[in-house]
Amino acid sequence: MLVREVMTSPAITVRDTDPVRRAVRVLHGHNITAAPVVDGSGRLAGVVSELDLLRGEFEPDPRATVRPVPVAEAPPPRRVLEVMTRGVTTVTETTDVTAAIDLMVGKRVKSLPVLRGHEIVGMLSRRDLLAMLARPDEDLRQAVVDVLREHYPAGPGWDVAVHDGVAELSGPPDEHAGRVADVLTRTVPGIVRVRHVRRTS
Repeated sequence: MLVREVMTSPAITVRDTDPVRRAVRVLHGHNITAAPVVDGSGRLAGVVSELDLLRGEFEPDPRATVRPVPVAEAPPPRRVLEVMTRGVTTVTETTDVTAAIDLMVGKRVKSLPVLRGHEIVGMLSRRDLLAMLARPDEDLRQAVVDVLREHYPAGPGWDVAVHDGVAELSGPPDEHAGRVADVLTRTVPGIVRVRHVRRTS
């Protein structure tokens, strides 16, 4: 499965000069955990996450302790560029999802901007990946049937079963058609494996 088949597009972005509170409202309003940050030329400058936006926003509550609360010496961050993460790890539309997951694990990030050259075309998040895994097997089976029928409207035909995201294809004894069916089935978001089974009749 490729990133373009799973990512959220278009990406919701904020500007590096935006006030922190505007970025807070953007993330909250779109129910996302992070957003790419663009500079004045529209290029990727960083990523800002929920955690980034929480930095310095709250002061200790004096009711929570018997000790005097220290007075904050510095004002809270005012602009996104003060809190965003720079040196962002990115992927492209044709990156394999397994490679993207490895990056998320290795870099300990929840989402990755998707680039086409310098253009931000989407955002891949762990939530996107979980959404694919959560699709019901019957929905996945129908999606596989549809994509095979679209490519082979007049046959050959396959019997399709899906269990926990694993597609089982039973079709004609044609090696080339079987390879094509395998590739097409893997393009269905939520299909995690493809197995070929021999027809019993």
